[in-house]
Amino acid sequence: LMYNKPAIFEVNPSDKKGIRFHINGGIIEADADNVVSTEHFVVLADVKNGAKTKIALVEHFMAACAFYGIDALDVNVESEGFETPITDGSAKVWAEEFKKAGFLGEPDETKALEAPILFSTGKSSIVLIPSDKTIITYAVNFNHPDLRQRWVSVDPETNADEIIEARTFGYLKDLETYQKMGISLGVNYDNTVGLTDEGYTTDLRSEFEPVKHKMLDIIGDLYLSGFNPLKINAKIIALEAGHGYHLQVARALKRAINS
Repeated sequence: LMYNKPAIFEVNPSDKKGIRFHINGGIIEADADNVVSTEHFVVLADVKNGAKTKIALVEHFMAACAFYGIDALDVNVESEGFETPITDGSAKVWAEEFKKAGFLGEPDETKALEAPILFSTGKSSIVLIPSDKTIITYAVNFNHPDLRQRWVSVDPETNADEIIEARTFGYLKDLETYQKMGISLGVNYDNTVGLTDEGYTTDLRSEFEPVKHKMLDIIGDLYLSGFNPLKINAKIIALEAGHGYHLQVARALKRAINS
C-alpha cells in the first residue's frame, strides 16, 4: 500500500502467531506491554531493545485484524515518520485490502471471561462482564449537541461495518493547535469527522459515527492483549474512556486469560 506520505506497508501472512512490525531491522511485537504512548493515538516500540524503534497509530490496523480474525502477520514498514497510514481515518481500507488479498484468519476459539474486569478512575470507567456474546456499549459526554451524555450499543457480529468504517474525529477549533504541535497534519474532510458548534464538517457514514469510532479504537487496543476482544464472551462497557484506559484493561485482560 502506498499513500501520499512516503510510506510502504507490506503485509505478509506468517506461520508464526503474532503481529509484528519490521522497521529498519528492528521488530516490534503488537503487544500491550510494548505501548509507550497513548496520547492522541497508540505508539508501540521495541521496548526490550530500549524503545529505539517505534510505530504510531496502530489501533485502526489492529481493529481490522480483530474483525478478520487475523493473528499472524509480518508487516514490513518503510516510512519517514514510522506511522501507520491514516487512510480514510477508519479501518475500512485495511478491511478491504485484507478481503482482496484473502487474509481471512482461522476461526478463533472463543475465550470465556471467568470474572468481570473493571478499570475506573475519575469520570472514566471500563468494565468487561462475562456474557454469551460480545456487545460493546460506549458512553461519551462531549461538548457537542449530538454527543452530550450519549450512550451507543453495537453488536459487532451484526453491525461490523458501522464500526469498521467509523472515522476518527476531533473538534475543528482544536485543529490549528494540534498542527502547530506537529500532529494531525494529514487531516482532511475525507478522513476526519470535524465536530463544530452546530454539527459536523462532513456527512456521517452512520448515526453517531464518532462514538462508533471509539468502539473501533477499543477493539484495536484490546487486541494488543494477545486475545481477540470479539472472541471473548463479554459485554464491554466504556464510559468516557480513551486509549490510556483501553490499554490498562488490555493488560488486565492479558493477565486474566493467561492465568
